[in-house]
Amino acid sequence: MTHSPARTYGTVAAHARSSLTGQAFVDGLVAGTQPLNTLARTLGYDVTEASRGQVVVTLMPDERHLNPAGTVHGGVAATLLDSCMGLAVWSTLDAGFGQTTLEFKISLLRPITTGTGLVRAEGSVLNRGRRVGTAEGRITDADGRLLAHGTTTCLIFEA
Repeated sequence: MTHSPARTYGTVAAHARSSLTGQAFVDGLVAGTQPLNTLARTLGYDVTEASRGQVVVTLMPDERHLNPAGTVHGGVAATLLDSCMGLAVWSTLDAGFGQTTLEFKISLLRPITTGTGLVRAEGSVLNRGRRVGTAEGRITDADGRLLAHGTTTCLIFEA
């Protein structure tokens, strides 16, 4: 599914969320028919691509993302990875199910700065069982250089 610039922010009511398959929910985030979370507005990231088991989140780093050393705070990279990996797992769920992160690990390989340009965080499902899903994520720059990567374990539950 391709990206649409129309954006709203907020939450989706539980009854509305549980009536959608995970793929339909994530496709709605990409298309702008479902609201992105308010943290996406605060940090300025977007959910730009989705297919079953894969989700892409993008961000243009700017001054609001910087730590005192002048590089993008590691928590921003963690948020991008947590978002793309969790949504990748979500995209595999049947209607009436949800997921939440149980744990995740990241490795920060290169500094991200305001000069890095658009960064792309791509999450891909590694395995999805009845109760647990695992995924990996990679943050790259426009030249395809790996900036950070991570893994997650998500709990799958009936909504």
